[in-house]
Amino acid sequence: MNKIYYLASCDTCRKIIKALPKDLDLAYHDIKQNPLTEEEIDQLYQLSGSYEALFSKKAVLYKTLNLKDKSLTEDDYKKYLLEHYTFLSRPVFVINDEIFIGNTQPNILKLHKKLGLV
Repeated sequence: MNKIYYLASCDTCRKIIKALPKDLDLAYHDIKQNPLTEEEIDQLYQLSGSYEALFSKKAVLYKTLNLKDKSLTEDDYKKYLLEHYTFLSRPVFVINDEIFIGNTQPNILKLHKKLGLV
């Protein structure tokens, strides 16, 4: 099943979702209302190859907790992803077992190509 992990209150996520075709077969998972489980994070890890790839270093908590000054391991990244939804780099799309992480323009372009939108 194709899925998007997003934050409903995130303007960037809403803008990206709004640009998608309305008839797209996609399961929507709001990570604030329905926090990611360890199993889901592990599935995303299997597709991405690392927990760090899923982790947002732009999160306010990243700076607040001074994590940038620490040497984080993969286990640390997983722990923080499980602790708070803001640590997930979003949106995360899983399309036909391929993962698209974050909102960078190149990533969204790759997603649109995968969906046949460009």
